[in-house]
Amino acid sequence: MNKIRTIDEVMEYIKDDMTIMIGGFMGVGTPEHIIDAMVKKGVKNLTVIANDTAWPNKGIGKLIVNKQIKKMITSHIGLNPETGRQMNNGELIVELVPQGTLAERIRCGGSGLGGFLTPTGVGTLVEEGKQKLKINDVEYLLELPLKADVAIIGASVVDKQGNAFYNGSTRNFNPIMATAADIVIAGAEKIVEVGEIDPSHVITPGIFVDYIVGGEN
Repeated sequence: MNKIRTIDEVMEYIKDDMTIMIGGFMGVGTPEHIIDAMVKKGVKNLTVIANDTAWPNKGIGKLIVNKQIKKMITSHIGLNPETGRQMNNGELIVELVPQGTLAERIRCGGSGLGGFLTPTGVGTLVEEGKQKLKINDVEYLLELPLKADVAIIGASVVDKQGNAFYNGSTRNFNPIMATAADIVIAGAEKIVEVGEIDPSHVITPGIFVDYIVGGEN
């Protein structure tokens, strides 16, 4: 199966009202060419699961500025004043999730688990509406898994079967998001032949990746 697609072909899989995971941390590891194509297409009413909303002119921030997102499930928004403005004005729903909890909820979604127990957030606003359990006299919150219709991941090098390598901190949320969506699109900085990536350097196995776009630069 040929997994390589043009950016226009990839956009056919990204539609209004979807739940989309987008990899990256402060925009690092976010495939900008896919974000730019989403802005150009004008896809809207998205629920986006991501670590943060980057800056107004970078990564997910571009979608925020263009008001294409109706709900963010994220850990922090401090770098993007526009996210906070829209949240405070009721233009954007923001579900703030502790960063470790966010990562684990995505991991549970990818692993087929029903959730996990954590003491993080007990006694704070984070516990509102959640089931609380006491185990060995310690209170825990039951945190539920997160899954998405599409995951957009950014990879440094991807072979034609979808095996992906992430350079340095570009790794961040990308590998776990690749396990937790119905369709996974890898935005590649470089596309190589199968076998050119040392097997010990493969971080996301190609079985998780449905489509590959990029490599032009």
